Amino acid sequence: MSDLVLVTGLTGYIASHVTGKLLEKGYRVRGTVRNKAKGRRVLDAMAQKGIDISEVELVQAELGSDDGWKEAVKDCRYIQHIASPFPFEAPSDREALVPEARAGAQRVLENGFSAGVERVVMTSSTAAMMGQPGRGKKMTITEQDWSDPDWKPMTAYPVSKTRAELSAWAYADAQGFRKKLVTVNPGLVFGPDPYDNGGTSLALIRDMMNGNLPAIPKIAFPISDVRDVASLHVAAMTAKGVGGRRLIGAGNTLWFKEIVAILRAEYPAAKLPKSELPNFALRLISIFDDRVKGILPDLGIFHDVDAAYVTSLTGVVPRPAKESVLAAARDLVALGAVELEG
Repeated sequence: MSDLVLVTGLTGYIASHVTGKLLEKGYRVRGTVRNKAKGRRVLDAMAQKGIDISEVELVQAELGSDDGWKEAVKDCRYIQHIASPFPFEAPSDREALVPEARAGAQRVLENGFSAGVERVVMTSSTAAMMGQPGRGKKMTITEQDWSDPDWKPMTAYPVSKTRAELSAWAYADAQGFRKKLVTVNPGLVFGPDPYDNGGTSLALIRDMMNGNLPAIPKIAFPISDVRDVASLHVAAMTAKGVGGRRLIGAGNTLWFKEIVAILRAEYPAAKLPKSELPNFALRLISIFDDRVKGILPDLGIFHDVDAAYVTSLTGVVPRPAKESVLAAARDLVALGAVELEG
């Protein structure tokens, strides 16, 4: 019988792609969901794309509760811990997402290690790496970089990802299981949306194309393709030399204006932003709009990554960012999430 892998939050954008990759590799999957009906909808969408879902089992378990986790990890050889709170609207309380994210990671690790799993692959983020003062106009993110969750400009999502990952490593170290834990730290995750669950991950491209952003900030982030992120998660289960490592899952970096240019060349009828806002204007707007405050620390900074070691360890080569942007746009248009003029 093939190995069983637990995937937490199976209905999520990254998790569903990881599930598809696991099934393609011959693994059995047990997926945790908050709502089995939603889980079934995502599985049905996968089946419509030709994926054999006969080896998938859905179980109900939530990050904020102990219920169901002991049963969820039973007989699993590996765990892909991907579930984490990722709301459309960032809460104003910068610590609001921490309890669920941190406690969820603790539950997964505690139950998984107690059940004898060989490795836990946990999804983190470059947001847990780059949030620190004094970066200058360019920051090359490395495996050793950590965001400072106590730095005042940090907002709810990066604070939750940082505290959850720090807590996971502290727990693994305390239990003597550091080599059984691997984290994957992607950047902005774009790419195809075959199961119509891109949600928050593709919101930026959707909003750009629908005219919801008349102007864009001067910001540059590393881009990740969901297909590469999924391949990296699966490779990290068994690859030699990755135990106890943080794997940066991102390729090249784009300024937001470059994303707009890529989209405009392919979709001239889209309602794309026509200008780039000066930094002083955004700072002024942030006085009246809390949502803008979260991007102020990153204005004018070019964030790239030092991730060659990840390809050496896993064999996963990131796609060009342009390909990821256009793949997302094509599916958003096909799904009717983007309305083109004319």
